[in-house]
Amino acid sequence: MKFEHLVEINELHNPLTEVITRAQLWRGLVLRAESPQLFVTYIDEANVTERTEVSMARSLRYGELIIVDTVSLVHLEHVHYAVAEQKDIPQSSLRMSIEEPTPDALFVRFAYDDGHSAAEDLANEVYNEYRRSAYQEADIDTVRLIREMAEYGRLNGALS
Repeated sequence: MKFEHLVEINELHNPLTEVITRAQLWRGLVLRAESPQLFVTYIDEANVTERTEVSMARSLRYGELIIVDTVSLVHLEHVHYAVAEQKDIPQSSLRMSIEEPTPDALFVRFAYDDGHSAAEDLANEVYNEYRRSAYQEADIDTVRLIREMAEYGRLNGALS
């Protein structure tokens, strides 16, 4: 299943919402990679096992299931999660890209790829509809949490 959608960050037409900066949004996306339990409550344990300036390797535990992934960072542009095939888990990826068509008009494009072929996607279409809906809700929740953190000044530190 290949699926992508945009989530608006700043509602520039609404004077009651605080405008957050690209740097704050970036810090929030990096925080989601570094501390995923803040965003995904059903992760039992998350460890960054290796880190460079532009990537990190992680181990995530969901009950008995352990998933190892790699997160690549392109500063102020995108965060890319890559899961290599492991045991019963197929290869998959998620890219969260910051888009800014005009100043302060920030969006995040969430692009998913579960590595399945078009034929597999067609066979799983009903299931994939539920997955798309769940992904969208989780992504909207991620943005909500990032906005809350920014509004409380938690994303004003040094850029990661």
